[in-house]
Amino acid sequence: MLKFSAIVWLTILLSFNATNPLQAQTVWLDQLDLSTATQGAGLPNKNKSVDGKTISIGGKTFERGFGTHSESLLIVLLNGKASSFNAFVGIDDEIKGHDPAAEFVVNGDGKKLWSSGIMHLGDAPKACSVQLTGINKLELVVTDGGNGNYYDHADWADAKFETQGVNTLLTFNPVPNVPYILTPKPKATPKINGPAVYGVRPGSPFLFRVPATGIRPMVFSASNLPSGLKIDAKTGIITGKIVKAGNYQVTLLAKNAKGKSSKKLRIACGEQIALTPPMGWNSWNCFAGEVSADKVKRATNAMIKSGLVDHGWSYINIDDFWQNHRDAKDSSLRGKLRDDAGNIQPNARFKDMKPLADFVHNSGLKIGLYSSPGPWTCGGCVGSYGYEKQDAESYAKWGFDYLKYDWCSYGGVIDGMPNNDPYKVGSLSYKGGSVLSTAIKPFKLMGEYLRQQPRDIVFSVCQYGMSDVWKWGGSVNGTSWRTTNDITDTWVSVKNIIMANEKTAAWAKPGNWNDPDMLVIGTVGWGNPHPSKLKPDEQYMHFSLWSLFSAPLLIGCDMEKLDAFTLNLLTNDEVIAVNQDPLGKQATCVQTIGEVRIYVKELANGDRAVGFCNFGLEKANLNYKDFKKLGITGSQQVRDLWRQKNIRKLNTKSEELPISIPVHGVVLYQFKKVA
Repeated sequence: MLKFSAIVWLTILLSFNATNPLQAQTVWLDQLDLSTATQGAGLPNKNKSVDGKTISIGGKTFERGFGTHSESLLIVLLNGKASSFNAFVGIDDEIKGHDPAAEFVVNGDGKKLWSSGIMHLGDAPKACSVQLTGINKLELVVTDGGNGNYYDHADWADAKFETQGVNTLLTFNPVPNVPYILTPKPKATPKINGPAVYGVRPGSPFLFRVPATGIRPMVFSASNLPSGLKIDAKTGIITGKIVKAGNYQVTLLAKNAKGKSSKKLRIACGEQIALTPPMGWNSWNCFAGEVSADKVKRATNAMIKSGLVDHGWSYINIDDFWQNHRDAKDSSLRGKLRDDAGNIQPNARFKDMKPLADFVHNSGLKIGLYSSPGPWTCGGCVGSYGYEKQDAESYAKWGFDYLKYDWCSYGGVIDGMPNNDPYKVGSLSYKGGSVLSTAIKPFKLMGEYLRQQPRDIVFSVCQYGMSDVWKWGGSVNGTSWRTTNDITDTWVSVKNIIMANEKTAAWAKPGNWNDPDMLVIGTVGWGNPHPSKLKPDEQYMHFSLWSLFSAPLLIGCDMEKLDAFTLNLLTNDEVIAVNQDPLGKQATCVQTIGEVRIYVKELANGDRAVGFCNFGLEKANLNYKDFKKLGITGSQQVRDLWRQKNIRKLNTKSEELPISIPVHGVVLYQFKKVA
């Protein structure tokens, strides 16, 4: 009887423990929702590397884990229910021929609990063991190892928690992911938008479409147009040529059934063009190597149909892959690179470039192209090396208005054409080191040839900020120049570019713009379309700072897939006006309060545009009063530019301004002095 009772009690005890939520259990990291992680490239992968392969570190493979890419953050809410965390960490072996470096860090309740030190490709997996008793919030962090975050494929292998109950752990992302619209819809009455100044060289073809919102039909006119120009009353497209240099004060007029509107436009006919940052679309971030003439035409039509033209968007730019490729398997990319006279040949997807340029021009828009100073572009199509003059002449003959000139394979030909293979896609290194004259040479050459053409061609220098290009880009006839490497649709990328771009402000001015790369909002994907991975507040900050930075605004998304949220970002005329301000000054960060960075841009009318940007992971609430640091004194009218409404009148001597800034978000105000 006693023996039977013992067996019964043992069975009851085991049964109780099997369902006891307080029983110690192993919870694998891959059992949690990893999609909340943020990282520098790719998507968080469960039980696979970031490239979707078996996790492998230093030659050892693992069946379980979290494959990510620096800079990476995964927040796990423990609520004091975990006793330990264990894992093996390291750089994944899938990266060959590169030199990635990263550091793995475990933070608990804001304090560093463990770090791996900097790890490199081929290092043996390093054991991570952390005691977590009493910890409520855990952060698994991967930082770059000091050489940038390129190819930092990082693994948390065999990662697991010892915890009380499998359902007690949750991952968490503090940045909300629900879109919300701030930009008011345009009124039915006419409103002329766009720049207050427009630059053109004497004798160059003039093309300007008056951007105006309001119901159609609309009738356009212009008073005091200089001799040689005319305006189409139905479309508002101004064409012709100005022969005599000078400044011409023009009044633009628009009228519809609901009312009328006017706006002053100064036409500056001289040697400088792009007196405000170029605004338009580029094919790369959505189509990459799949671009075609048909897609360019559809983007043009979408620019008009969506109404973006009514807000000043005016360039349709073709990136790489309009040329023939040296070894593509795709037959549409194969053909003669150049004809017998050395003239560059478009591939079968484009055939004849002049009719395409004419199509875009007939819509009142401008068109751009892409090449490289090396023998090959980044994608392996033919570049301009040795044919710079002919190519510049071809672009002008076809009717192109913009050239993006991308460094790429030039690194292989600096000391002359190698005997074997000059094709080095994406190379930023070159023989002889970072010598200023070497960096300048290819851009100066093409810049001079472009200036010799009988039409204005915006020259976009693309060499990723090497040799402090912002200090000399204007000397090679550059209109704009990239200040950093390529952008991706991740918070890490946007944040790092913002920080890097801060040091360039002193060199921005009308006709010379620092370019932090294209906008990563809407449907992007570089041939693999998906909604931008930036959260809504991150996209508001992204667009706000590009406007404050006086940066070229180039839409990178699929123009035929513009949703209401993306249109809200692209059609706020008061925010765009900050970008297009004729003074051309770039905002600078004048103050930091915790994780809040405050950027101020001086405007031509004496106002200040101020972006209060929250880079932290908690909502920021300020009672702001340090207005002198912003260059703001006296009584001010404070206007919320995204909401397009006045907030309050403020006495900066005696009053505070309450400001609430979302996580990774922005509050964008304009301050106007009032009596």
